[in-house]
Amino acid sequence: MNNKFKIGGMTCSACANRIEKVVSKMDGVKEANVNFATETLTVNYDDKIITKAEIEQKVEKIGYKVEKNIQSHTYKIEGMTCSACASRVEKVTNKMPGVENAVVNFATEKLSVSYDADAVSFGDIKAKVEKAGYKLIREDEQKVEEKKKKLDEKGKLLWRLILSLIFAVPLLTITMGHMVGMPLPKIIDPMMNPLNFAIIQLVLTIPVMIIGYKFYYIGYKNLFKLSPNMDSLIAIGTSAAFIYSLYGTYKIYIGDGSYAMSLYYEAAVTILALITLGKYLEAISKGKTSQAIKKLMGLAPKTASIVRDGKELVIPIDEVIVGDIVIVKPGEKLPVDGEVIEGATAVDEAMITGESIPVEKTVGSKVIGASINKTGFIKYKATKVGKDTALSQIIKLVEDAQGSKAPIAKMADIIASYFVPIVIGLAILASIGWLVAGESGVFALTIFISVLVIACPCALGLATPTAIMVGTGKGAEYGVLIKGGEALEVTHQIDTIVFDKTGTITEGKPVVTDIITTTISEDELLSIAASSEKGSEHPLGEAIVKDAEERNIKFKEISNFKAIPGHGIQVEIEGKVILLGNKKLMTENSIEIGDLGVKSDKLANEGKTPMYIAINNKLEGIIAVADTVKPSSKEAIENLHKMGIKVAMITGDNKKTADAIAKQVGIDIVLAEVLPEDKANEVKKLQEKGSKVAMVGDGINDAPALAQADIGIAIGTGTDVAIESANIVLMKGDLKDVATAIKLSKATIRNIKQNLFWAFGYNVLGIPVAMGVLHIFGGPLLNPMIGAAAMSLSSVSVLTNALRLRGFNPNK
Repeated sequence: MNNKFKIGGMTCSACANRIEKVVSKMDGVKEANVNFATETLTVNYDDKIITKAEIEQKVEKIGYKVEKNIQSHTYKIEGMTCSACASRVEKVTNKMPGVENAVVNFATEKLSVSYDADAVSFGDIKAKVEKAGYKLIREDEQKVEEKKKKLDEKGKLLWRLILSLIFAVPLLTITMGHMVGMPLPKIIDPMMNPLNFAIIQLVLTIPVMIIGYKFYYIGYKNLFKLSPNMDSLIAIGTSAAFIYSLYGTYKIYIGDGSYAMSLYYEAAVTILALITLGKYLEAISKGKTSQAIKKLMGLAPKTASIVRDGKELVIPIDEVIVGDIVIVKPGEKLPVDGEVIEGATAVDEAMITGESIPVEKTVGSKVIGASINKTGFIKYKATKVGKDTALSQIIKLVEDAQGSKAPIAKMADIIASYFVPIVIGLAILASIGWLVAGESGVFALTIFISVLVIACPCALGLATPTAIMVGTGKGAEYGVLIKGGEALEVTHQIDTIVFDKTGTITEGKPVVTDIITTTISEDELLSIAASSEKGSEHPLGEAIVKDAEERNIKFKEISNFKAIPGHGIQVEIEGKVILLGNKKLMTENSIEIGDLGVKSDKLANEGKTPMYIAINNKLEGIIAVADTVKPSSKEAIENLHKMGIKVAMITGDNKKTADAIAKQVGIDIVLAEVLPEDKANEVKKLQEKGSKVAMVGDGINDAPALAQADIGIAIGTGTDVAIESANIVLMKGDLKDVATAIKLSKATIRNIKQNLFWAFGYNVLGIPVAMGVLHIFGGPLLNPMIGAAAMSLSSVSVLTNALRLRGFNPNK
């Protein structure tokens, strides 16, 4: 079972690694991934061995919080006749996973329920209560009071920043102002009143430390648990500065005024203020990385018009249940997925498939929730609601991808997990080293604080997940759904792409391509052929019938229909015997083919299937039928060739037809007459030659090959099995999006590498400077405040770089 948990209390990638490590070691847990950027823990576990509650308890035991989207609602219940009914409703509701508490008041006929909205919906509760034999009606809706009052992360950080600055600015003015010629009042002048000078700094420092209490609480708690994180570095560094300054204040108090110029209060305060600024900028950037999800969520309408008991009602979307009859007027959004039962219209599905041309819908057509009804009035039956709709599935797919880890991230995780203890060790060694070299305690303290403050592993932890979030979100905008970080990373290495032929390179539906006649007109020949095939279920016959219908050709009465397996059909029309079928049918009936034989061979060489029509044993013409190439296939394959990628085609068709299609679109390798079960083996053979292979398909028979390939790419218009087996889904069914997926992968991996370079490079350069390496050669010392600013900016620069991916355009 896969489950997601929203985690609160993480401050850097070291926290994420600790949670991941602890949860991974639990019995029954197969895999645990923490995404620091989305603050999400994804766990794959065996629910027979371990429960969701046990995982939550473990996370909370190590000092983090599992946040739930708890909502409280009151509903009216109809159909209760006694207190036993009330007890039954209460019992069935309380047993539902995700329901925290349910209480039924029989006197007022109301159900008050608190539940985790991420685990259970109103629709689920309504269905459960109705299954028990009662009716649930929404009366009022209100979220838990605490949830309402609670400020979001950005809001809280902004307040912390403002309050910190209120005290930090005057403190900096007092401590640094006189150095640049700003006059200080005599009462706090360090030369005249050093004690007042120290005490006012202490008074301005304590509120900032209280505002930033979380750095100390989390930092020291993790330090004592021997799993230090970024907060531990800040807590130790600023505490050292504060304690030393307190000591200096005491020395001033007992009469040593020289300590007035060796106080570090402003360093502690400025570091806390700058880190809070960095965190605030980080929160803003993080919000922007998840815009793709917000956009997708915003597509669904909030209400639906339905017909119940003969009445038209407008209800919230989460009250729609399977089987409801939904009414949609022109210009309105469709609330849920369903099947049209009345009316006809054109529906704009661009937001789901990326296809800009509206799709015609009539009775029996499937419709997708969140698409827009353009022209007509329709009624349709809801077939999928809530988390089962196509839009919800896409949102889940993108969320899963954004929460997953790319292999490249593991390197950063390993380094980050060892990073903080190493930094603390380096800070201690460097300060002791300078003391041994004869420097003062103040100098050693400066080194100690600078090393701790500059070496934050946040940038490392954010480098990969933020790029993956933006990359997968951008893909979703272009109708390319990438199912995870691993898929995103491997895609850029692909050097060979294998396309299934039918339904992928071709339309998958045979159509009439050529009509060749001898003595009668094209329309007459088509009328005879279509009338003959009207009773046939053969796909080639269906193509002829459809072509005749599109041309509005009248059908003739037929009699004595006879199917001849492997050859064709024989019918009688207006007293004439009609034979329609392949060359074998003509030969067996001793019908002369003559000049039409050459034309027939030419059509066959073009990958078309010629069908002969004879009237009273005389050949009257040929109708050629073929599965035509999709308009985008040739351009898609040209794009892949420009990128240096080899293209292969795999099909069960005969070699001649396959070669003809391959020639039309520019395929490099043709794998023809391959049985469905052998497709995966053909992919394996290419892999054994050292190729990184992507397989593109749409059918059930493509699923094994999609799973075997390094990357499986499913056409979104294909079967559910193919989509399930694939790593990437092309929602539009346009092969040009294969190149988009590869370009996006390359852009994302390039972005991740840039992020890691800056994150690693920053620490590789910053730590030695903080340790005083430049000072050995007569250079400057790094001020702890500058270190804090640089540390905050390193995280912000990584996030800003990741956000550049939002400008990705596959056509550039």
